[in-house]
Amino acid sequence: MSLSTKYNPAEAESKWYDFWLENNLFNSKVDYNKEPYTVVIPPPNVTGVLHMGHMLNNTLQDVLVRKARMEGKNACWVPGTDHASIATEAKVVAMLKERGIDKNTISREEFLKYAWEWTHKYGGIILEQLKKLGASCDWDRTKFTMDDNLIDAVISVFVDLHNKGKIYRGIRMVNWDPQGKTALSDDEVIFKEVQGKLYYINYKIEGSENEYLTIATTRPETIMADVAICINPNDPRFSHLKGKKAMIPLINRAIPIIEDDYVDMEFGTGCLKITPAHDVNDYEIGLRHKLEVIDIINEDGTLNDKAQILVGEDRFVARKKITKLLKEANQLEKEEEYASNVGHSERTDAIIEPRLSLQWFLKMEDITKPALSAVMEDVIKLYPPKFKNMYRSWMENVRDWCISRQLWWGHRIPAYYLPNGEYVVAKTAEQALKLANEKYQEDYKLEDLRQDEDVLDTWFSSWLWPISVFDTDIFTSGEKNEDLKYYYPTNDLVTAPEILFFWVARMIIAGYEYMGEKPFRNVYLTGIVRDKLGRKMSKSLGNSPDPLELIKNYGADGVRTGMLFSSPAGNDLPFDEKLVEQGRNFANKIWNAFRLIKGWEVDTTILNHDNHTAIQWFESRYNQALEEIEDHFSKFRISDALMTTYKLVWDDFCSWYLEMIKPDYQKPIDLETYEKTLGFMEGILKLLHPFMPFITEELWHQLRGRDVKGALIVSSWPEPASYNEKLINQAAQVFEVVSQIRNIRASKGISPKEAFDLTINTKSQGLYESFEAIMKKLANLDSISFGKKVDNALSFVVKSDEFFIPVEDQLDIEKERENLEKELEYTKGFLNTVMKKLGNDRFVNNAPAKVVENEKKKQEDAEAKIKALEESLAKLV
Repeated sequence: MSLSTKYNPAEAESKWYDFWLENNLFNSKVDYNKEPYTVVIPPPNVTGVLHMGHMLNNTLQDVLVRKARMEGKNACWVPGTDHASIATEAKVVAMLKERGIDKNTISREEFLKYAWEWTHKYGGIILEQLKKLGASCDWDRTKFTMDDNLIDAVISVFVDLHNKGKIYRGIRMVNWDPQGKTALSDDEVIFKEVQGKLYYINYKIEGSENEYLTIATTRPETIMADVAICINPNDPRFSHLKGKKAMIPLINRAIPIIEDDYVDMEFGTGCLKITPAHDVNDYEIGLRHKLEVIDIINEDGTLNDKAQILVGEDRFVARKKITKLLKEANQLEKEEEYASNVGHSERTDAIIEPRLSLQWFLKMEDITKPALSAVMEDVIKLYPPKFKNMYRSWMENVRDWCISRQLWWGHRIPAYYLPNGEYVVAKTAEQALKLANEKYQEDYKLEDLRQDEDVLDTWFSSWLWPISVFDTDIFTSGEKNEDLKYYYPTNDLVTAPEILFFWVARMIIAGYEYMGEKPFRNVYLTGIVRDKLGRKMSKSLGNSPDPLELIKNYGADGVRTGMLFSSPAGNDLPFDEKLVEQGRNFANKIWNAFRLIKGWEVDTTILNHDNHTAIQWFESRYNQALEEIEDHFSKFRISDALMTTYKLVWDDFCSWYLEMIKPDYQKPIDLETYEKTLGFMEGILKLLHPFMPFITEELWHQLRGRDVKGALIVSSWPEPASYNEKLINQAAQVFEVVSQIRNIRASKGISPKEAFDLTINTKSQGLYESFEAIMKKLANLDSISFGKKVDNALSFVVKSDEFFIPVEDQLDIEKERENLEKELEYTKGFLNTVMKKLGNDRFVNNAPAKVVENEKKKQEDAEAKIKALEESLAKLV
């Protein structure tokens, strides 16, 4: 690629990604001479396509992986996809419907053929899209949770946990998804506030003509499943009804009136209808009072024969119809608007139906204990740590995990039912047959066994991910292979807070159960990408841009940096396309800076000692920034690391350094300055590479003309070095002076080409003398002299120093006084803010010493400036 006027992202991205792949620069093999750095990708659903959340998550992972690779570590980023039982089955059912095929009319084997057809066609799309982003995964290690060996691992774990007595089968109240027609675990239920109604229904008292009880309910369609009316034993309003019965409206079935302390006397009418089959709390009351259970709702959410009325109607249609019937029967007292939190399926968004169901469960009480301790004791660190309280709350109140799903796509449960009504659990039908015959002293044949129809919860496979991507035999042999010995535990996990319990906690549980140690050291929890209005980006709202279009329009580097400009760990990212535009502009800035440098003619015969101060300053500033960047990375402040890099490049290198050393028009630059500048550019490209891999690799090769071994992706990360903080502070003061002069030019309409004489009233004459050549060049000054007040001059103050620029015309004293008074007021306000901080004992006692010292320096500078400004005002007569 020739060094064109404008950077062409598409050309560079295609060129360098192919180069990295062709030369196996993403690949990792066991090498005990190098420290491993391991990251496993949160496997996106095989149904998925790239969205903004993926973009953020995978950019962060790639930044960490590329930096580790440059640090000389053996970086291994394992990619893969999740089979996503519920979502994929829904996609396949929809595909079959388009072909005129009903899932219920075909066999399981036929359905699975279609599922694999769909997976092979669409399953790899998202991983290909991640390549467009620049993800440096070891693609040879790509895994899928339905790979044969990963299936074997999942089945082995189920058998093992069942044999340990940790998995059991039982009838429990579960969360039922009527659209997916499957059970869900508690953490697959998303609660949303829904505006509904509270219906006040009159239940006649048996044997009475006029007396009735009024019950308030949000679900009138379930009254046919009522088995009791419950009152609080301490409620005097209903004490006369003890032992009596009430009649269910419309179907006139008598149900007992019972007493239980659970009833809140203040809520609704103070009495409840008890429907054990369709409410979790009612189910518990039913158990205490040995009440029958009447289930009137089918698995698809329609009413069944036990309802007696409205049979076959959808539950929400039935709600409307039964309301009308109750009105006609004069048994509906009133309706009130009522907002409540209603559970929705995390995958299908259907409203959850509490349902008694025979399911498989994993006992969670004991198995979670090591995983809780690991996070609470910071063996595994969460970033930001505020999520530790959420994690603890969930782990301390965890319920048994419902692990069975009524689907065909997934890992089929290895339980085999026998003619005698019992079952055995084994990895294969052959092993199950042998076990059954030994256990029951029978002579069963394979055809006598019937395997469980259900599959396992998708998370039951992905909880093994940090182990199974490296070794699947460990779950049967107990012996680690070389990959697992070397790469486990992994280093950093980057994921979203909403799956802290779905996935992260369960991986930790599995890690301690099967490896005896943590699966990773750090967990970086990203925020949610939201639009400018604060809404979560989604297809349904139409507020999410197409990531691939963003890459096409702004370049992958522009999008990556744009995503990270305002993305602190754990906090939501308010996305604005202006951010990626800023990222693209940054790439162009880097490109143009490089073009400027490469455009200079070099003269080996000349020396320019005036550039020595600039070179020494930037070298110090670079090393100071490197120290800040390393500190940010160590604390997973990735956005802060980027912003420090951004300011170093845009402000320090482009705006100051290059302006300081730039030769005059059509004049050459000396070789020493040129080589130093190329070296600085190399250092900058290294710092930028994890964030902006494509443009940096392109410029790296343009810089010196390198081969594969010299590629930036495998170059060494900069080593921290000492820096001259005094020189950095002096330069910052000089830059402020230059900026003030430029502002005066702009405000007075004075041409930048018109040179000034500058007089400085200062006690730090040596500072300005050492930067004299730089100041003259940057501020276009004829001369710099030192002395007291200059009559008829424009003046300004920096720290405690006064600066005077002579003017030919009579100075507007009032205007000058107004300007000085404004600056004085601003400086006093600034000092007040600093003093509030220093007056806060918590800040002074807890902040790092360097931070407190910095605030004290701000106080000192502000006080000196106030004094100088007040003296300047006093001189205006």
